[in-house]
Amino acid sequence: MKNYLYLSLMVAGLSLILACSPAGGNRTGHEFMPDMVHPVGYEANFYSYYYFNRWGTKEEYKKFATPRLPVKGTIARGYAGMAASAAGITPNGSVPYYYGDTEDERARAAREIIANPFPITEKGLARGKQLYDINCGICHGEKADGGGYLAREGGKYPVAPANFKLDTFYNSTNGRFYHAIMYGKNMMGSYADKLSYEERWQVIHYIRSLQAKEKKLAYDEQVNTFTTADIPGSKWPPAEPQPSMPQPETNPKH
Repeated sequence: MKNYLYLSLMVAGLSLILACSPAGGNRTGHEFMPDMVHPVGYEANFYSYYYFNRWGTKEEYKKFATPRLPVKGTIARGYAGMAASAAGITPNGSVPYYYGDTEDERARAAREIIANPFPITEKGLARGKQLYDINCGICHGEKADGGGYLAREGGKYPVAPANFKLDTFYNSTNGRFYHAIMYGKNMMGSYADKLSYEERWQVIHYIRSLQAKEKKLAYDEQVNTFTTADIPGSKWPPAEPQPSMPQPETNPKH
């Protein structure tokens, strides 16, 4: 009888020890009701694989849970534009960009994107300066002369940051700057995910203001003697004809 009692006590004690086994490392310990903590159902965009789930292997579950790319041509709801305003939606700063990441598309953007869609304002220039100093000045310099901290102190660059005080940038359209922000250029990566639609254009306004200051010209909400590229429909500088389009003959044969 005593043997049965000792045996029962041993089993009870062992069960208690196993039931209360602590967690450690990759071991979760024993759980009384694991389904209360670990969902066994499939959750989109969230990897929560648990060995009691019914969705196959870890690799298969990860494929289910991984976020997918939107359908090609999808436009974010609430994009900044006429359609959003007409629909009564507050713009969220997303605007479709119909230019690819190639040199030909870069040249096309420089030819076709002329006017800055946002007017020059004191508030916009202040915001543009703040964004420029955070995202651009570290390489391009606070004065936009290509002499940022990383260029001065960070060692030799394989490709030096652009100096926006050069004539080639003075004479560039806004499209050249905007395309570089969207896709990057040389060692510079894309900033499309760091700056919203309006923020990109305010940064361009600020760069223009620095260029104007260097030329001793005005570029503010009262006076703009630097460029007319911020006036919708402006042709500054004159857009070059697209090489793929036939040009009219100056001396027609008939």
